Formats: sequence, structure tokens, C-alpha cells
Amino acid sequence: MNKKLVTALSGGAALLMALSGCGDDDNEVNDYAKKVCDEVQPQLKKITDANKSITSTAADGKPADIKKADSAAFQQISGAYAAMSDSVENAGVPPVDGGEKIQTDAVKELDATSKAYAELKKSVDRLDTKDQAKFAEGLKGVAEDLDKVNKVGDDAIKKLQSGEIGAAMSKQPGCQRPGAATPTKS
Repeated sequence: MNKKLVTALSGGAALLMALSGCGDDDNEVNDYAKKVCDEVQPQLKKITDANKSITSTAADGKPADIKKADSAAFQQISGAYAAMSDSVENAGVPPVDGGEKIQTDAVKELDATSKAYAELKKSVDRLDTKDQAKFAEGLKGVAEDLDKVNKVGDDAIKKLQSGEIGAAMSKQPGCQRPGAATPTKS
């Protein structure tokens, strides 16, 4: 049961790395990428830390501990996605063809993901920890909802991570997953 929740969280890794890609050298694009990535890095760390909190209690935690950890983690992840949305919004329009649409779509999807995690927190907060069977069933529902949340905005995220902006962002340390190795040049 808890493994399904952990698996669903792992599926969200694509969203965590929403701002990645491969190689370009245009200074204006690189400057934009640096601006966004420098603001995104602390949010990626918060998401990574929250996911670690969930997985560390999921293995053998008591229902009340799992509920508390999941609720806090979903709140933290929701806030991180909201902050990432603000970062993309505040960075302005990416200096590439279709930049306004790329920015608008990314902000919309990051906001939707933030709201979806806030709803997951509410769902977890409603779980009954006194009845193991009801708790397990409720947690299964949360894991299924989490799968859906992880798919929210996938198209806009793919657009943001493609082309010139994605290439420039992939070079920025701020857009790399905390603890990940630096990507090799292609």
C-alpha cells in the first residue's frame, strides 16, 4: 500500500525536473535560465526533502505518523510549486519564439499542481487513523490521486523543458535536482 504512494511520488520526479533539457549558448536565454533556476533551486530541495519524509515514514510507520508526515509533506510541496510558479512569472517572458505561451502554460500548470497538492493534504488530513483498514483504503485513494497530480501540466512542462530555454536551464546548477551529478554536454 505505502509502496504505491512512494511509487506515485517517484512518478512526480518529472515535474521536479520541469526545468531541464540539453545545451545552448545564447546569453539572453542563459541569463533568463539562470534567473529562473536560481529561484527554483530552494523549491526543488523542499520537494526532495518532503518526498524523503514521506518515504521514510511509509515503510513501517504507524498510521498517525504516516498521516502527519504526508500532510506536512504535501503542504510543503504545494508551497514549493506555488513558489516555482511565482519564479517563472516574475522572470518574465522567456526570450524565445512562443515565450509568452510557454511562460503562461508553465505558470498555469505549476499553480494547478500546487493546488492539487493542497487538496492531497486535505485528503490525508481526513484519513481515519484509528481503523487500519479504513486508513489503508484512504491512503490508496490518496496514492491514486497523487498519480493524477503528477500528470497535471505535463504538456506545458515538456514545452518549458524543450528548445532553447530547456537547453539553457539544464546547464544551470539551480535547475538540477539536489544531489544530482552535473549533466554531461551533448
